[in-house]
Amino acid sequence: MTPQQYVQQKAAASGSSFYYAFLFLPPQRRAAITAFYAFCREVDDVVDEVSDPGVAQTKLAWWRNEVHQAFAGHPQHPVMQALQPLCAEFGIEETMLQSVIEGCEMDLTQTRYLDYPNLTRYCHLVAGVVGEVSARIFGQTDPATTDYAHTLGQAFQLTNIIRDVGEDALRGRIYLPMSELQQFDVKAHEVLNRLDSERFQALMQFQAQRAHALYDQALGQLRTADWQTQKPGLMMASIYRTLLREIEAQKFPVLQQRVALTPLRKLWLAWKMQALGRF
Repeated sequence: MTPQQYVQQKAAASGSSFYYAFLFLPPQRRAAITAFYAFCREVDDVVDEVSDPGVAQTKLAWWRNEVHQAFAGHPQHPVMQALQPLCAEFGIEETMLQSVIEGCEMDLTQTRYLDYPNLTRYCHLVAGVVGEVSARIFGQTDPATTDYAHTLGQAFQLTNIIRDVGEDALRGRIYLPMSELQQFDVKAHEVLNRLDSERFQALMQFQAQRAHALYDQALGQLRTADWQTQKPGLMMASIYRTLLREIEAQKFPVLQQRVALTPLRKLWLAWKMQALGRF
């Protein structure tokens, strides 16, 4: 299996909404974003699939060194063999990939966030930076597009947090800020035990409103010059925001189930943005 086949398989197997946006890109950009996404999946899987934190730390340290060696021209892993030759062309910097690793590493040592500013730091590393790299690969021409991509990445991450509350609780993690649990009188043990309530519903509606505000902010930051190049990100925004609205419409059943859009619906939303330029 070639490095290119490996990253393609990794991206396709994830079933992620991101994959549908890649389908409409020219070959070279598609190759770059697929390799970058596979890198993000590899690092994230270390945290989610390795039960021993010490082993996970060791694996992330290996990835830190692998990224460093790749940028020195000596990639060993198929993901970095696929990604490294494209980094210079698309302005992907070593510090960006190291930031993604740093964000995933936070999951090994931190299972609670005191307040929203603390959570924002985590979102910056695991989603904001990912947005910035993606924007460069898609064909960013305006420096202001960096702000748009970062904000949009954070909106995606908040949507993920809302969707995954129940699954994260099973791992002992709560990404909802503790100060906001207190604000809505929701106890941490209620979340960990996946106990629904009107108070929890109000808390989740508050989270959803924040995510919607970030989507609106991101769209306001994207200037006309880069609207066309950033269509893949807008496709993802359409898919993710539709998912958020679906969760809202179902009254946040996220403690007990994972709400998802069908592959056909994701493809339709992506095509609509590509062909018609609208959500």
